[in-house]
This record gives sequence, C-alpha cells and structure tokens, in this order.
Amino acid sequence: MTSFKDQKFTGLVSLEEHDPVLFDLIEQEKKRQWSSLELIASENFTSKAVIECLGSCLTNKYSEGLPNARYYGGNEIVDQVEELCQTRALEAYGLDPEQWGVNVQPYSGSPANFAVYTALLKPHDRIMGLDLPSGGHLTHGFYTFSKKEGTRKAVSATSVYFESLPYRVDQVTGFIDYEQLARDASLFKPAMIICGGSAYPREYEYAKFKKIADDNGALLMMDMAHISGLVATGEADSPFELCDVVTTTTHKSLRGPRAGMIFFRKDARGFEPRINQAVFPALQGGPHEHQIAGVATQLKEVMTPEFKQYSQQVKKNASALAQKLISMGYTIATGGTVNHLVLWDLKPQGITGSKFEKTCDAVNITLNKNCVPGDTSAVTPGGVRIGAPALTTRKMVEADFEQIALFLSETLDIALKLQAESGPKLKDFVALLEGNADVAALKSRVNVFASSFPMPGFDPTQMKYNTL
Repeated sequence: MTSFKDQKFTGLVSLEEHDPVLFDLIEQEKKRQWSSLELIASENFTSKAVIECLGSCLTNKYSEGLPNARYYGGNEIVDQVEELCQTRALEAYGLDPEQWGVNVQPYSGSPANFAVYTALLKPHDRIMGLDLPSGGHLTHGFYTFSKKEGTRKAVSATSVYFESLPYRVDQVTGFIDYEQLARDASLFKPAMIICGGSAYPREYEYAKFKKIADDNGALLMMDMAHISGLVATGEADSPFELCDVVTTTTHKSLRGPRAGMIFFRKDARGFEPRINQAVFPALQGGPHEHQIAGVATQLKEVMTPEFKQYSQQVKKNASALAQKLISMGYTIATGGTVNHLVLWDLKPQGITGSKFEKTCDAVNITLNKNCVPGDTSAVTPGGVRIGAPALTTRKMVEADFEQIALFLSETLDIALKLQAESGPKLKDFVALLEGNADVAALKSRVNVFASSFPMPGFDPTQMKYNTL
C-alpha cells in the first residue's frame, strides 16, 4: 500500500472520469429536460451563472450565524456574498431596508415557513391557510381522516405542532371564499392567517386578508413561492404593503436555485431577532452559501428589463394555453388564469388526474395531478396543474403553447382509449402504456418539438446523449 502522500487523489478529476455511472445519469437527465415539455408549475430552468455558483468552492465553507457574527472564522468573503444577496433581495422587491429585513439562509420554502411559525407562534397556536385540495400547500397545515385509526391524521408537521383550520375556494367558481374565511376566523380566532398557495390561478386579495386578520388579532403571512418572480416584476399584486411576513422559494417563477427567503417587517414587535434565531440555531445548521450566491446572482437578473418581459410572457403563455383548451371544450378552473399556472378539470372527461399524468409522462410531457374545485379527496385528484415558467424560459410564446394544448388533447384521447380497455385501476392502466403505438408516435413528435427550442444552463450539443 502506498503512503498517504503518494496517493493519487488530487480532487481535480472530472465527474465523468471519477464516477461514470453518476455522470451518465446526469447526462440522461439533461436529455430528458431538453427533449421533454416541462409543464410543472413549480419548476424552471436556471441559468449557467446560477449553476456555476452551485458548483463553486462556496460549498466548502461553514458559516453558522449571520454576516459579521459567525461561529467560525474565515468568513470574510462569504459575509460579503450573503450581504450582497440580502441587499439585492430587498432591492428586487422595492423594499426600504429601514422597514424590512430579509433572511436568505432557508434551505427551501418549507423550512422558511416553519421557521416563521417557530419564531412567531407558540406550540399549538391556531393558524389558517388555504386548504390543500383548494390549491394550498402542505406547510400551511393539512389533516386527513384515518379510517384505520378512526382519528384525524396530521399530514404536515405544521399540523402536528400547531392547530390548523383551512379556508377554501368556492367549489363552483374556484375563487377563494373570503366570506367563509371571515366567518370561520371570527370563531376560530387564529394567531396567524396564511395567504398564498401552490395551485391558485388568481390574485390574492390582500386587503380582504388584512381586514380579517386585524379583526381577529392575527398576524398575516404571505407565502409567495409560486409568484415571487411575478411580484418582483410588478406582474402580480405585491403582498408587502399589507403583510407582516413574506416567504418565498427562489426556483419557481424567480428562476433561481432551490432555496428560500423570509422577509419581515422591522418594527416594535421584534420579528428580526426571532426569525433569525428560528432559522439558526433552532431549525438549521450552517447556511448553504453556494445556494445563497446563486440566489444573489439571480436577483441581479430579476431586476433587468429582460426579466420583466419574461414574466409578462409567462402570463401570456399560461393564458393562451387556458384559452385554447377552453376553445376545445375543456373545463379550466376559475375560467382561466392571471398568473403562471392553469388548473385543468378532467372530471367532465371521466378520467383522473393520476391517469392523465402517467400518460403525459409516457409521451415526455411533464405536469402533475392536482385537486380542482369540486374534488372530495386529495388522494384522487380530478385534474392537473400546468405551468408556463419553464417553457417560457426556453423562448416559447403563445403559438407554441397553443400547440402544447393540442399535444395535451391528443394525450387525453390516448388516455381515454386506454382506460376503456384497462378499467378503473391505475396499475392496469399504466401497464398498457408501455409498447403502445399511439404513445410512441406522440412521444416522438413531442421530442422533435421540444428539442427545437433553446436550452438554458447547458449546451445540448455538448451532451453525451444529444440525438433523439
């Protein structure tokens, strides 16, 4: 055995040479992204600049604490990185640093939300968030009923440590039922009301939320994860005028790396030290400075005229898709969209969102099953959620999204034919997808269409698998 100093390890070997198996998997994923239609509303394609930050030497540095108040030495550079991110975050949303602060250390949106609850609530305090089947998010609180145990089951950790009562959308119109929220809040008396969600295609009426919160002595928090890019560019109403705290992810319509941020008011209530201490040391260890750097460089892009134009095109594309589907006789929740996503109700066609999602996967169209108004269970959603951010990043415009609507309609036709043969069980349905000639033919056309558009982040011509 050679001595330690004579070992061949240098740390300078490429991934392709060091681990060809993992390298190959990444190359396969590149091809999938390049040749597929990415319609998941919470996904996007980030830039090469962001990816360079994520793969930088910043991943080596431990920096527990806050800038200029760390628990380790050697942070004089990463302090500047984090402070740059904070400055750009406030600037991107037009916030006065005397009135607002921001913590950019949350690893993602869910930890950001739980840090806010930890900071500002006591265990078992009451909260109200949009119900999951109405387009809310798990971290806003959600229970189900366990038939086996004969009791309620907290699906989200939020509902383990806090008492949650949801508000809902009107089951006919699909719009948030503010009258129900006001009525229930007057009885429930929540300590916090949460606005925001993961599948709501309309604006949030912050003035109504604020009045209900004030009438019941509740804090008002906005989780703008899905629409943060639209908010930053003025393409969605801003929550900052009326909300006490605003959280967000950074990888959806903001188009950055996977991370989170918490914005908080600086006032006599003392949110700043409580939120900072909840993030660290209460819930997290050292911040991921490579992610924070990626957020910082993306926020620079967000403040450009080009990114505003991008956000405008996202909305145009989502609306074009919705209107095309409506013109073909399909049902779209709320009758359309004013943001980046569309909810397609498949109940009139007699098929579940689960079966349609599987069929889309088979033809390289990626979207997700989702509850729509009128659904009685989150387990068997009656529709799908479709988003425009990722394919808009690839320079697609309205006409391209109208073509995507045609692809989706063809996919639905295939799914209905297969269901007629398979019967109701999802397992039997999925088994028929493999080797189906219609699936193979549509997949080929989708691949040709998708691969004709630019691909940010990496050069398709340099991929290992760069042919269809």
